[in-house]
Amino acid sequence: QPRWSSCLSTPPRMRKDVRILLVGEPNVGKTSLIMSLVSEEFPEVVPYRAEEITIPADVTPERVPTHIVDYSEAEQTDEQLFQEISKANVICIVYSVNNKKSIEKVTSHWIPLITENTDKDSRVPLILVGNKSDLVEHSSMETILPIMNQNSEIETCVECSAKNLKNISELFYYAQKAVLHPTGPLYCPEKKDMKPLCVKALTRIFKVSDLNNDGILNDNELNFFQRTCFNTPLEPQALEDVKNVVRKNLNDGVCDNGLTLKGFLFLHTLFIQRGRHETTWTVLRRFGYDDDLELNQDYLFPPLKIPPDCTTELNHNAYLFLQSVFDKHDKDRDCALSPDELKDLFDVFPYMPWGPDVNNTVCTNDQGWITYQGYLSQWTLTTYLDVQRCLEYLGYLGYSIIAEQESQASGITVTRDKRIDLQKKQTQRNVFRCNVFGDTGSGKSGFLQAFLGRNLMRQKTIREEHRSYYAISTTYVYGQEKYLLLHEVFPDFDYLSDADVACDIVCLVYDISNPYSFEYCAKVFKQYFMDSKTPCMMIAAKSDLPEIKQMYGFSPLEFCRRHKMPPPQSFTCNTAAAPSRDIYTKLTTMAMYPYVSRHTRICFYFLLSDLKNSTFWLRMSVGATVFAVLGFAMYRVLLKPR
Repeated sequence: QPRWSSCLSTPPRMRKDVRILLVGEPNVGKTSLIMSLVSEEFPEVVPYRAEEITIPADVTPERVPTHIVDYSEAEQTDEQLFQEISKANVICIVYSVNNKKSIEKVTSHWIPLITENTDKDSRVPLILVGNKSDLVEHSSMETILPIMNQNSEIETCVECSAKNLKNISELFYYAQKAVLHPTGPLYCPEKKDMKPLCVKALTRIFKVSDLNNDGILNDNELNFFQRTCFNTPLEPQALEDVKNVVRKNLNDGVCDNGLTLKGFLFLHTLFIQRGRHETTWTVLRRFGYDDDLELNQDYLFPPLKIPPDCTTELNHNAYLFLQSVFDKHDKDRDCALSPDELKDLFDVFPYMPWGPDVNNTVCTNDQGWITYQGYLSQWTLTTYLDVQRCLEYLGYLGYSIIAEQESQASGITVTRDKRIDLQKKQTQRNVFRCNVFGDTGSGKSGFLQAFLGRNLMRQKTIREEHRSYYAISTTYVYGQEKYLLLHEVFPDFDYLSDADVACDIVCLVYDISNPYSFEYCAKVFKQYFMDSKTPCMMIAAKSDLPEIKQMYGFSPLEFCRRHKMPPPQSFTCNTAAAPSRDIYTKLTTMAMYPYVSRHTRICFYFLLSDLKNSTFWLRMSVGATVFAVLGFAMYRVLLKPR
């Protein structure tokens, strides 16, 4: 029979221990079976009941501690029996092969009793044990098979003899296996096929393992899969043997000498039918599935400690992985994901994680499809705002498996405390948050959309229900690529939360054509940011319209001068082409250098304004000379004796 591996490793996230309960009529040999297993010989004196026995992990085939519990009607009450049934992971119903009454009691008494005392949602596997096979020449299987067919919770039946030690170790191995590798969640005996949840899980595993997304597992992909699940590659001949078995049984199971999804599912059906459940369970558990074929919470949400005032970003390995996922699904190689390509990418998710608002949060092409840059930006946004969700999403995509990392947490960088950045006067962060404030109608939404390259005409096509309060893209500061995250804050002045105030830079937007628009910005600044170290910038929006005097005590320019802010920046998105991105570069630069004093920021701003000017470097050199001369003069003055 085909084997993925000649040596199966213990699957990850396996149950910590196994509790086996033996029940049955008096004198069928329950206690004798336990004592024969432990002492490896038939006991001369058999007590009414054996004490609970724990077999250490290192002497069991599955490397899991195993507790064996005996039941005695003579020594225990019904209540004690019910408690043991509720605690058991697997129950062995023992009958005597030479006692028809004990066989009848299996269906008339024991199976109904167990069913009544176990949770309907957590099915407990049963094993029928025919003891005293040394006393008869015939098998009881003819009588037992109909019972097994009528009760799907019965995993198997084992005929054994406590007296001559026949099949004793096998009995307890099957009991372990029924718990660790149960048939129930995987296979439907009536239909002789895998259950839908199992098919769904294996389909996701196939798609994650199909690294080039061609619908076929080629030899390299099969070997990577084998090594991932079983820690050993397949020999070339073994690989061909596997494919030959599929070819003989399924016309479309092999294509272009690679395994199709149908062939992959057929192989696992074959494993289960031939009693090799452990192979399928090893694969399922390696890819994060629990006993109910749901993705394990420990797999989806690995521990990640995030101290206060720290942020979360994707690291280089995570970006490489996400790039490979994008390339895998961008079939037409247009550097954008069409709706069908995006749907295919998220087919391994239990739900569609991105709604239509994402298209208004990141850059898209002329058709409204998310571009490569927009795709990475959305992942960056998710990581920054909700890292737990990012871990979950990476789990669905199989990051830890494909990137060969311990967990998704290895793809996350937790930045250092911002106070340390201020002390050291440098930052290692790559994502900067800009909270955008402004009164209703001031132009905040237009400011966000302009960052994504959309002028006023394109913005008018956005439906209100698909509106986004975030915009994220890249900017370049001194040749370094950084992400700027704009967040439009709801204009309720009296209810600004800590999240509304906490950011790297503040953007205050007012409408130059509305005489009452600036007052809101001034109030927000004075109440929340005047005494903070957060840099602020004033945006004079809708600069294509005639400017009207603001009804406030100071003009916007005078207000900025008084509070040592750069002068208001003129901005409009009512342009024929894409709006200018210069203002966003200035915002990112100011966010990167929060330790610069407000007075220095004004000078800093004018330097930023000249970055693209041809005389900039000449001014810089002259400025450096002037500073050097002034510095030397100051040094001379300080040295003069008083």
